[in-house]
Amino acid sequence: MSDPSAHAADDGDLRWLEAAVDLAAQNVRAGGGPFGAIVVRNGRRVSSGQNRVTRDNDPTAHAEVEAIRAAGRALGTFDLSGTVLYSSCEPCPLCISAALWGRVERVVFAANKHDAAAAGFDDSAFYELLATDRASWSMPRVEERRTADAAEPFLLWARDEGRIRY
Repeated sequence: MSDPSAHAADDGDLRWLEAAVDLAAQNVRAGGGPFGAIVVRNGRRVSSGQNRVTRDNDPTAHAEVEAIRAAGRALGTFDLSGTVLYSSCEPCPLCISAALWGRVERVVFAANKHDAAAAGFDDSAFYELLATDRASWSMPRVEERRTADAAEPFLLWARDEGRIRY
């Protein structure tokens, strides 16, 4: 089995990871959270993001989400196929979901979720919750309350031949 750190150094990952960690450190010095992320395509930086949760009072303003949003704007598309997301830390469930929806090709991170947990950013409860049946969730409660027209938006979408598929 090959050494993953050797692979990172060989293909330029280390350079981008160091830049993401630097973004995170800069953000902490500016009063923000300790997370930074960079989206790269064809060896070039497309966008970057820093944790803006407390600055913007936005619980979804994680560094990876900010970088993915900025990449979509910069590239003029929601399809980020062919990109790599470099993160200063292992992405949480929100961020990995954003990468999946964006069709990011790879996600590479420096620190892991245990490093984050040691600093007070423990998302293990989210992973545990997502692995259980929704009926057992204590909060937030996710329930289906079907209205008579619940499927109408999807029916309209399916009939719209001009829709942009994603």
